[in-house]
Amino acid sequence: MSGDEQAIRELIATWNRATSAGDAAPLTKLMAEGVVFLTPGQPPMLGRDGFVAAFQAALKRFRIDPVSQVQEIQIAGDLAYCWTHITVTMTPINGGAAARRSGHALTILRKQAGSWVIARDANMLTADA
Repeated sequence: MSGDEQAIRELIATWNRATSAGDAAPLTKLMAEGVVFLTPGQPPMLGRDGFVAAFQAALKRFRIDPVSQVQEIQIAGDLAYCWTHITVTMTPINGGAAARRSGHALTILRKQAGSWVIARDANMLTADA
C-alpha cells in the first residue's frame, strides 16, 4: 500500500473518530475550503462552513456513529478518488430508537500542501429497513 493510500485511509479513520466524538474541529482540516457534499434529495452542501453548520445542528439532536469500509482508492498525482460503503447510526440524544442509514459514497480528494483533503463527496446513504 502506498503512502498516499495509507494517508487517505487515515483521513477516513480520523473523520469517523471525530464524527463519533462530535468534534467538528478536526473535520475542518480534512476538507478543502470549497468542498461540496452531495446527498440524495438535498441541495448541495457548499464549503467547510456549510458542512460545520449542518454537523453542529445535527449534534444538537443526535449522536452520530459512522463506519466506513473502503472498497477502492485510486490516486493520480494530486487527485484521488475513494469509493466506500458507509453505515451511519444516529442515536437521539433525548432518547428514542436509533436510526441507521447506509450506502455507498464516492469521494474526490485533492492533495494540498502535502496533505489529502476532501474536495467533493457524493453519498447515496438511505434509511435501513
